[in-house]
Amino acid sequence: MDVIQEAFAHRLQEYGITLNEKQLQQFETYYEVLVEWNEKMNLTGITEREQVYMKHFYDSVSLAFYVDMSTVESLADIGSGAGFPGIPLKICFPHLRLTIVDSLNKRITFLKHVAGELGLEQVEMLHGRAEEVARKHPYRDGFDLVTARAVARLAILNEFCLPFVKVGGQFAAMKGSDPSEEILEAGRSLKELRGVLHKVHSFSLPVDESARHIAVIKKTGATPAKYPRKPGTAVKTPLI
Repeated sequence: MDVIQEAFAHRLQEYGITLNEKQLQQFETYYEVLVEWNEKMNLTGITEREQVYMKHFYDSVSLAFYVDMSTVESLADIGSGAGFPGIPLKICFPHLRLTIVDSLNKRITFLKHVAGELGLEQVEMLHGRAEEVARKHPYRDGFDLVTARAVARLAILNEFCLPFVKVGGQFAAMKGSDPSEEILEAGRSLKELRGVLHKVHSFSLPVDESARHIAVIKKTGATPAKYPRKPGTAVKTPLI
C-alpha cells in the first residue's frame, strides 16, 4: 500500500469503511484496467492515479457516508459509464447485488471485463436504455437502492431511475453543483413517479474541495403503468 492508497483507505476509515488488502488490490486493478481501456475508448477524462482515487473511487463510495449500505441488498446503477459509483461500492460492500444499466454496448463490454478481472460476484451488466429495462421484470420496482452519478437534471433522472426502485426503497442522485434549482424543477416528476425528497447531503471532496451533493429520494408507491415513457421522451419533454 503506497501513499495514495493509504490516504484513500484512511479517508474511508474516517466514515467507518475499512478496506482489506484484497479490496485495495481490487481498486488498484480497476485503476489499471480503466487506464488501459481508456486508450482505446473514451471512458474518463481523469487518468492521473491520485485523481482517479479521489474523483472517481472516493467520490463513488461517498454515497455510503449517507446511506446505510448494511440495509441495502440490491443496488442498480443507471447510466454508469465507466462503472461509477456501482463498482467502487461493490468493492467496499461485497454483499451487494449490483446491476448496472448502460446504453452503450462498448461500456458494458468494459464493465464485464472489469468485473471478471476483479473477481466480482452477483454483478449483472445490462446493455439497454433505462426506459426500456425499467419495464421488465425483475427490474421494475425491484431495487433497494438506485443511483445515478452526474447523468442528467433531476426532473429527467427521476423518470430514468425511480421506476427501478422498490416501494420503500431509495434513489440517490449524485451531483456536483448545488441541485436546489433542479429540485424545484423536479416537483412534478417526483409526484408522478411516487417519489419524495428525503434529504440533500452536501460535502466537499478532500484535497481540491470540489462541491458534491447527494439528493436522497424515497419511493412511496409503485410506478404508474405509463412510466417510464418511450426512450428519449423524458429528455425532450421532461415532467416539469
